[in-house]
Order: sequence, then structure tokens, then C-alpha cells
Amino acid sequence: MTDSIVNFDENYQSIIEEKFQHKRKLASAREKALFHIFDEELTKDEESALKFLYAYIPLYDLADYDGSLFLSHVRETLRILKLVPWGSRIPPSIFIHFVLPYRANNEYIENYRGVLFKELFDRVKDLSMIDAILEVNHWCHEKATYIACDPRTSSPLSVIRRALGRCGEESTLAVSALRSLCIPARQCYTPRWAHCDSNHAWVEAWADGKWYFFGACEPDARLNNGWFRDPARRAMLVNARVSGNYPGPEEITLANEWHTELNLLSNYAPVKKVTVKIEDISGNPV
Repeated sequence: MTDSIVNFDENYQSIIEEKFQHKRKLASAREKALFHIFDEELTKDEESALKFLYAYIPLYDLADYDGSLFLSHVRETLRILKLVPWGSRIPPSIFIHFVLPYRANNEYIENYRGVLFKELFDRVKDLSMIDAILEVNHWCHEKATYIACDPRTSSPLSVIRRALGRCGEESTLAVSALRSLCIPARQCYTPRWAHCDSNHAWVEAWADGKWYFFGACEPDARLNNGWFRDPARRAMLVNARVSGNYPGPEEITLANEWHTELNLLSNYAPVKKVTVKIEDISGNPV
């Protein structure tokens, strides 16, 4: 890890600054509530992290939350990074895009990071990253049981309070728990199985240079396992949404102005590109 974990190349830094100023202008009516934190004494990492979060923040978060929540989130994350044994092994780009974000889905935001860290750290502090991921998933299984429902995604702490959640909520809990230990994680989603009229969400976590998958709140003895392993080989898309202009190396299906969408299908099955040409009866493209 370099002296600064929240660092960007010159081009990315310029993009972030432009987007940050754009969001600040949009939220000018809430200038004091949202941006007073930049008047505090901030470290370089704190300022860079906050600007990244604000640059890509959803508009509804600009309306709903106070800047002190985001500052607390950033400071807790940077504090935890220094405590966990794997903190120095996380590359800046992986940290920025898969640890720093405060959202996994569209859940309500709570100041959960320190709470989950306190619950989990003693259980994982002497483990390897892979064993820590497995232990976190055991903990998630202790906290939540599957229930089929489809409202807006509940927050991690709400899932714990209810002890119930659908796959999207269980995976949000697992991603949030892992990120609270500065273990990079992302929610994966197949919008439609190839073999049935249904969908599913699960988790990928990063350990020492490699991504692994598991079923959230479905504890297993090893990673890259679970009931969905074989169906995922027949999925038409395994999607992950990443906040920011994430550069890959995964296949990028959508480079939106505010987020990047990845197709992770190659983590589950052999893939190749197929070019389809569609013509009408006269040979014209349609």
C-alpha cells in the first residue's frame, strides 16, 4: 500500500473533480448540510475519498443525508484499513471501488461500518483473507434467514433486526459486512436464469489478487461453491454495478456517466463473443 490509498491518475482525478463540482451545484440548496465537512481539517485520503463518494453519489442521497454521515463512513473505513492484517495488500483501485462505497444496492443508508467491524473483527483478525470471508458468511447466516419478498432493499442493520431477507438483502448484508473489514466485495446479479423464469443475487469477494464467489448467508466449507454454481454456468449475464468510472479488467457492458456495469459471466463459465447480424427479407439491417 502506498502512503495514500485513495489516489487516482491525473485523468481520473480531473473527472472526479468535475463531477464533484457538478453535484455541489445541483445540491446548492443543501450546501451547509452536505458540504460543511470540507471546512474541517481533512487528511489527503479523507478529502479524496469524500470527493469520490460525492462525485458519484445518487441524487436521492444528496436530498436525504447529511455530510457528517459520509465523513464518519470515510474515517471509519480508513481507520479499519490500518487495523486489518490484509490492509496493506489491497490495491488502491480495488479499495476505492469495492471497499470505500457506502452502498451495495439501493438500501437505506445507515452508519453501519463501525458497528459491523466491532461485531466481526475478533472473529477474523487471526485468519487469512479467504478464511475471513468464509467466517463473515457464517456470521451473516447467524443473522439472517431467507424470505421471498421484493420491496426496496433493506439496510444491513435492518436485515439483522428482522433476521429475514431475500437474496438481494442477504447479499447486501454480506457485502457490507466484508467491506466493514476492508475486504473488497461486490454484489452479483443474474436478471434471468437460462433454465427458469427467475433471478438471483450473490456475492464476490476479493482475496490476495483473486475474486471468489459464495452464496450470501449460505455458509460453506470453501469458496466458489454453492447451489447456484452450476446454474450460473448457464446464466445469460452475471451483472455487477460499480460506483465510479471503473476501468476493469472485467468486461464492461455499460460505462455510464455515474457508474460502471460489469459482466462477470467468465468467472462462472467458458465464454466467447458471438456477432449476430439481423436482416430483413431484402437483406437490409434491422
